[in-house]
Amino acid sequence: MCGIIGYIGNKNAIPVVMDGLKRLEYRGYDSAGIAYFTEGKIEVKRCKGKIHDLESIVNKCNISSNLAIGHTRWATHGKPSDENAHPHRSDGIVIVHNGIIENYVELKHRLQEDGFTFTSETDTEVLCHLINKYSKTNPLEEAVRTALKEVKGAYAFAVINEREPDKIVAVRKESPLVIGLGEGEYFLASDVPAFLSHSKEVIFIENNEMAVMHRDGVIITDFEGMPLNKNVVTISWSPSMAEKGGYRHFMLKEIYEQPRAIADTIRGRVLPEKGDVAIEEFGLTPEAIKSVDKIFIVACGTSYHAGIVGKYMIEELARIPVEVDIASEFRYRNPLITGNTLFIAITQSGETADTLAAIREAKGLGAKVLSICNVIGSTASRESDFVFYTHSGPEIGVASTKAFTTQIVALYLLAIALGKGRGNLSGEASSMLIEELLHLPARVEHAMELDREISSIAKELFKAKDFLYLGRGINYPIALEGALKLKEISYIHAEGYPAGEMKHGPIALIDEDVPVVVLAPSGKLYEKVLSNMEEAKSRGGAIIAVTSNNDGAAKKLSRYSVSINESNTYLNTVLLTIPLQLLAYHIAVLRGCDVDQPRNLAKSVTVE
Repeated sequence: MCGIIGYIGNKNAIPVVMDGLKRLEYRGYDSAGIAYFTEGKIEVKRCKGKIHDLESIVNKCNISSNLAIGHTRWATHGKPSDENAHPHRSDGIVIVHNGIIENYVELKHRLQEDGFTFTSETDTEVLCHLINKYSKTNPLEEAVRTALKEVKGAYAFAVINEREPDKIVAVRKESPLVIGLGEGEYFLASDVPAFLSHSKEVIFIENNEMAVMHRDGVIITDFEGMPLNKNVVTISWSPSMAEKGGYRHFMLKEIYEQPRAIADTIRGRVLPEKGDVAIEEFGLTPEAIKSVDKIFIVACGTSYHAGIVGKYMIEELARIPVEVDIASEFRYRNPLITGNTLFIAITQSGETADTLAAIREAKGLGAKVLSICNVIGSTASRESDFVFYTHSGPEIGVASTKAFTTQIVALYLLAIALGKGRGNLSGEASSMLIEELLHLPARVEHAMELDREISSIAKELFKAKDFLYLGRGINYPIALEGALKLKEISYIHAEGYPAGEMKHGPIALIDEDVPVVVLAPSGKLYEKVLSNMEEAKSRGGAIIAVTSNNDGAAKKLSRYSVSINESNTYLNTVLLTIPLQLLAYHIAVLRGCDVDQPRNLAKSVTVE
């Protein structure tokens, strides 16, 4: 996820764009850049680092221009560096880009054959050269349309041409883009906050649409050039609210970003027609997969719960024994590691001190280390042998939401890759698993529709002092995660248990004052979960059931229930998570808690 900003009008574009970049820094934070017209030429300033690093460069130049585009980057292709920072240029064509060009390798080879030279590791430079190729004899918008016929992926970009100094062309496909309207001036951004202090009249660009911005107006067309009539929307958000995209809290915004985050984690990493996962995304080779005789998964907090889900998936699909450890305990127990051990560290930030210490311990004992991480260039990614980036985007709320579900998706992909690579999964079976994964973002969207229903349940329960969360099998770690979310942001005591363990002690806690959240999707353990619900109900517990496909039996045993649109057993873990996140959120809001910055907690724990 990156941030795009552009301006054309009668003001000096430089401070407008620089201010917009600061407001978009939550979307990307490893490099930044700006391009602008001066004396008929396009100048580009860019650098690795934060926006203030770029600002130091720009302030030395005393620049004034009526047109500029800018970018703040969260790296996908290519490490954070000056060379990989945007904008990119190809002769007189300059571009800023958000998203992924899936077929960039194929396009790059063709462009190299045509004589184009590459100076970065990015897929963006491919797009820039491709547009340049077609701009020699065409207006910029026609060159873009021609180039797009060859491009696969999800993207938004803005492009300018030195030969057309009064024009910005912007395109959207599955990545956000919005136009701001002013008096003789126009704004372009990935998100409204970038220009909200200048304009509240906006046009939201939809998928497969192009905007051509001039000083005297904006023309919006489809990719074939057909003009479109677009509604102008008046934004009523305050600037502080707008930074959250209109949501009350970052946590809620990030809960709702999960369909996009999951899609970005999947994109470019599966070959559905072959039933394959791109194993090179994990840094693995077929030989390495076959040599693994044991896996350790090590993490902290929410990531630890994802690791337990991963254990179930890898052991069932790949038949490799997996141990899951809390990172702070791992290095103190003299673990049994050999050269054929694969050590998987899961960390949102890549800077968690306990996880980094475990990585170093495992490497010292001879294991190969794979990190599943959200932050490119983090310490964990640098110190690991291999790294898989989840692409969930910056997560600002302290309580992790989208990082957790994308970690589960990453482990699902790894389990399929290991299973197929070791001959435990047929092509047909892996194709079916991948097909279910491709449907997951839409099913998560459906789970979001439970929000109002869950909000109503929260109003009945927010004064409770204790909660129990129950799940069986692969859903047990989801019960742990649901309880953790409630503890983190509402300060209510909550515990997650395997449902079958309840009668061995925790059932003593149940009475009419203790809500019991039960995960009850269909599956081989469903009847046993119903029995556990009967036990809780007979003790007076207020049961909140999360079921699948409007199951009637579980509903009859519950005081409250919500139903997900079911996937397979492994991906149900993601769908069951959504209602638990929403329940914790609404209860915390009703209790007046600081949802985004709960007491005593930090986003990244960098001390032991």
